[in-house]
Amino acid sequence: MRNGQKRDRACELRKDMTLAERKLWSILKAQQLDGYRFRCQMPVGPYVADFACLAASLIIEVDGGQHLESASDAARDSYLARQGFRVLRFWNNDVLANLEGVRAVIAQRLSEACPHPNPVSSTGQALPPQTGEGAEPEG
Repeated sequence: MRNGQKRDRACELRKDMTLAERKLWSILKAQQLDGYRFRCQMPVGPYVADFACLAASLIIEVDGGQHLESASDAARDSYLARQGFRVLRFWNNDVLANLEGVRAVIAQRLSEACPHPNPVSSTGQALPPQTGEGAEPEG
């Protein structure tokens, strides 16, 4: 699929999200989950990821029954892993029946991924970036 075709397909998928995808998007959009930015239906190589957080290198897929023991999903996950992404998969019924549990799993995975992009101190003040993360070296 060419880039323009992938972009068009991603746009179609955003318009036609499943109920489970819409429910999950309701807690991921607008940096509602610990300040991490997620993209919806984002092209990644030959695939379109349901949700992607580039800062945490995390892709979230919401799957229906057609994905049970899918060889194509294994190939897709392998490709995404080679691109540096971790893939987290949830069944539609898990999202629909236990959205808070799904949210907790995603939040846990985000906390394992990398330091928060905007850390705060115990007093609530933003911390300065560490050396090597955009701070000017002292000296």
